[in-house]
Amino acid sequence: MRHLVHSALLLSLCSTQVLASETQLVELIVFRQSSESLTASRVAPDSWANGAIPITAKMQRSTHLGHLTEKLTPNNGYQVLLHRAWLQDSTNNSAQMAISEGQQHFDHYPIEGTLDFALDRTSAVQLDLWINQFNANQTLRSSERFKQKALVPNGKVTFVDNGTLGALIRIQPQNSPAQNQPENISPEHAADFE
Repeated sequence: MRHLVHSALLLSLCSTQVLASETQLVELIVFRQSSESLTASRVAPDSWANGAIPITAKMQRSTHLGHLTEKLTPNNGYQVLLHRAWLQDSTNNSAQMAISEGQQHFDHYPIEGTLDFALDRTSAVQLDLWINQFNANQTLRSSERFKQKALVPNGKVTFVDNGTLGALIRIQPQNSPAQNQPENISPEHAADFE
């Protein structure tokens, strides 16, 4: 009987840990890191979302990396374009999320694109974003593309470089102890954000 009680306690403890890690808190900051923009050879396609799951208001959460965006100012040569945090269900370990920011004009946003995940201890992500400029009649004039892959260790802020654009991303299990610890940025890029 004692073994049965111990087994039941062990099972409930393990299942609690599994449930706690089924949801990841994702935080993404996209910024311009140059006064120049590199216009893509074409404007963003109408199918920019490519069937991806949109980030709903119910999924969105408060951001926690504000101390980093405070350093990404025009005086330091940066411009924050997007800062968003949301809960990502990781029960299937992979997903494609549709990201958009700003006012919609003819099915396009100033910032739009997708973020693909393969969640693990070190998650593989692919950003495919379009930063759009509009004409006076709100049609697309030009687009800049941010397309990069990166490996993002859980709980670590990771810098993704794309020439004139950059991103900071952090993925961590919800209720992770790392939420209450200072963010770590890989050493080769730490000087950029001090």
